[in-house]
Amino acid sequence: MFSAIVIDKNDEGQTVNLQQLDESALPEGDVTIDVSYSTLNFKDGLAITGSSPVVRKFPMVPGIDLVGTVTESNSGDWKAGDTVVLNGWGVGETHWGGLAQKARLKGEWLVPLPSAFTPAQAMAIGTAGYTAALCVDALIDAGVKPEQGEILVTGATGGVGSVAIVLLKKLGFRVAALTGKMSEEGYLKGLGAETVIDRAEYAEQGKPLQKERWAGVVDAAGSFTLANAIAQTRYGGAVAACGLAQGPDLSATVMPFILRGVSLLGIDSVMAPKTKRLKAWDRLAKDLDPAALDTIAQTIGLGEAIETAKKFMSGEVKGRYIVDVNA
Repeated sequence: MFSAIVIDKNDEGQTVNLQQLDESALPEGDVTIDVSYSTLNFKDGLAITGSSPVVRKFPMVPGIDLVGTVTESNSGDWKAGDTVVLNGWGVGETHWGGLAQKARLKGEWLVPLPSAFTPAQAMAIGTAGYTAALCVDALIDAGVKPEQGEILVTGATGGVGSVAIVLLKKLGFRVAALTGKMSEEGYLKGLGAETVIDRAEYAEQGKPLQKERWAGVVDAAGSFTLANAIAQTRYGGAVAACGLAQGPDLSATVMPFILRGVSLLGIDSVMAPKTKRLKAWDRLAKDLDPAALDTIAQTIGLGEAIETAKKFMSGEVKGRYIVDVNA
């Protein structure tokens, strides 16, 4: 038997609770894992609270991240004893995820735990940090350089924003952090932000072309925040868009793209190919100081995950939440 958070749905609505399951209940897959840690992300909050139809199959074990040890494998890539990391691939949406003590997954979805990190540190990074690395890689691949100007990071106190600030600072960029939590200015400057901006300045529709300010942007907000950030991006700059915390809409014009040559880079972490995943984790291993994770992350037990997920929906969280599934 093992413990797992289980989401189910019937005619009366959605239920979510901590259950004891038999290993025979695990879904199909060629690698079975003893999970050490999972995390809570915004998407997990949506799934657990039912705020958005994230879950496509019921019953479902949520959790889009996990790290653990392989116990059985029919995959040529993995053997018993290997420590592996999972981010995305629809896990926690269409396939049972990481908020459980055991998981069964496809071997092709897994990457090795980088030697630079402990299992807990890998989950302090999680999909949020891995997505931040994808964004930073995309900006660099688009030719954005530190000497070209500041980088704006929106949703800065969130998991993506927090890790993005640390990575960009290490790479020599000057970072401006956009947040709705101005009380966290000390936290953001401690991560490496030089400037902290109130998100209220970006929350409403602005002019389609505004004063040039940013060499690049990492955006986790979408909606008017993204539109305003694009409108302020400097000639030849790039915007990496990875989230929709403010909303999925984008009320913008083509003017920044055709008059300033701005690039809008879509960042997908869920189905990203293994080559991009390995590159992102290499970036994290090289440029993310593990000590910074102590500032970004806190650990909770599996039994605390449901209530903590609700806090994601009310904007009460900052940084990263590691879930010790065995606590």
